[in-house]
Amino acid sequence: MFTTDQCCTLVPYFEVQAEHLAAFKALGATFVEKTRQEAGCLHYAFSFNGNIAHCREGYRDAESLLAHLENVAAPLAEALKLAKIIRLEVHAPAAEIEKLKQPLAALNPDFFVLESGLRRIA
Repeated sequence: MFTTDQCCTLVPYFEVQAEHLAAFKALGATFVEKTRQEAGCLHYAFSFNGNIAHCREGYRDAESLLAHLENVAAPLAEALKLAKIIRLEVHAPAAEIEKLKQPLAALNPDFFVLESGLRRIA
């Protein structure tokens, strides 16, 4: 069974300094454990291509995405000592993007409006 996809997806890519890759990967476990407690998180994982890291993450709505960023502020600050964000995208319905534009402005993301899609209901 499916429903209309309304997921707010945050799509960060990090370029990790080669000498800090192991430390960055270790921080990944901290992010996952903190995120596990978030009711609005739909999925969350890290993947790697050499020294490029991607955090694959989706949230029920804009409020859940913003709550996540608050929840992981400390490990994110540590991660940004080891890496830099080289690309940041937000994919979400237009109404949710409007809620995210101001709070995320300092991060300068590219916003993609979700227009159609489906999500499996578990």
